[in-house]
Amino acid sequence: MRSLDDWQRPGPTPRQRRIDLVIGLVVVAAALLYVMLSRSVGLFVWGVERSAAEHLAFAFAVTVPLIWRRSHPEIVLVVIAVVFVAGQVREAQEIQFASGAIFAAIYAAGAWGRDRGRSRWLRITVIAVMFGWLAIAWLMAAESIEAGDFEDGTGELPPLLSALVAQVLLNLVVFGFSYFFGETAWLSARREAALVEQAEQLREARAAAEERAVVTERMRIARELHDVVAHHVSVMGIQAAAARRAMDRNADTARDALTSVEEGARTAVDELHRMLGALRTADEPVSAPNAGVDRVAELLDRVREAGLTAEFAVYGDPVPLPDSTSQAAYRIVQEAVTNALKHAGASTIDVRLRYLARELEVDVADDGRGAATAAGDGGMGLVGMRERVALLGGAVETGNRTAGGYRVRARLPLSPAQRVGASS
Repeated sequence: MRSLDDWQRPGPTPRQRRIDLVIGLVVVAAALLYVMLSRSVGLFVWGVERSAAEHLAFAFAVTVPLIWRRSHPEIVLVVIAVVFVAGQVREAQEIQFASGAIFAAIYAAGAWGRDRGRSRWLRITVIAVMFGWLAIAWLMAAESIEAGDFEDGTGELPPLLSALVAQVLLNLVVFGFSYFFGETAWLSARREAALVEQAEQLREARAAAEERAVVTERMRIARELHDVVAHHVSVMGIQAAAARRAMDRNADTARDALTSVEEGARTAVDELHRMLGALRTADEPVSAPNAGVDRVAELLDRVREAGLTAEFAVYGDPVPLPDSTSQAAYRIVQEAVTNALKHAGASTIDVRLRYLARELEVDVADDGRGAATAAGDGGMGLVGMRERVALLGGAVETGNRTAGGYRVRARLPLSPAQRVGASS
């Protein structure tokens, strides 16, 4: 993160430029109208009468630069300051809109200046010039001021001194506010930019963490499937050896053994298809096959020991499942239960397995707090869960329940052979 003085505020967007154009033109039109109205009622107090064209020219020149106050703030400040002082010297400057223009230019230079140091010193210089011109104007006017000009004064202080101090205080307040609010606007934009940058870094870190979670889950799946396939291949070897020995003595036994080899090969190939895209490092030890749906009841027993109410039900006619599907179902229940215990503050967990006609549905619900935002669905465990289900060709849904709590529902497809006997 760069320091504040190194940061440069981006220029205005096209939409902001269009807004500046509209506002600038409105201000110019209002200033010109005000000049005409002032001339009509004799509001100008200058000692020298100037032509309408000159009055209008100065009003136009001091306000039209505001159209570019955000795209070229420093140039606009210099131009308006020069026109303002020139109009004062010529005694042809309309004072109301001109004062507003110089204050707006000081604010814009502070809020939108590209070079922080240059913008600061430019504003200080312009303000100093304005106070210098105020002093010169008072010195020039002092000679023409007579005692009778303040005959209505009723205060305790000298009238001339009071008028001077009032002018200085008013300008200090107005110039000070324009400088201060320009600084505040720049700092606010800087903080917003810092928050955007931090949010982007968090998104990148989150994406990297999710990617690592996916890779870790794929490696775990690869290890599990490696063990499953190795098991089937070992069984196939044993059955093939039995068939070879029984070939000459008992054809039926040999035929049964070869049928088992065929089924084992088909199952092994099916498991290999499921592990496409999964990776496994060569130096990781081979572990025993992981728990499957037959261990879900044991998992919920441990939940009950922790003091929670755990409900478990199986619907439909259970069918034999491939180890990868069985292990995935167990992992889904395990992750959902772990989240409920750690984060949800739940008191009841409801787990249901449904053997449907074409898929196994795993449904885990709790009565906890649920996720505060949609981002609550993006934990690392849930990322791994989705990856595991996706590799099996299934789908998973997560989210808050209408009645309170959180639900994880996954659907794992069954092969045609497993669908036989399954009911909906």
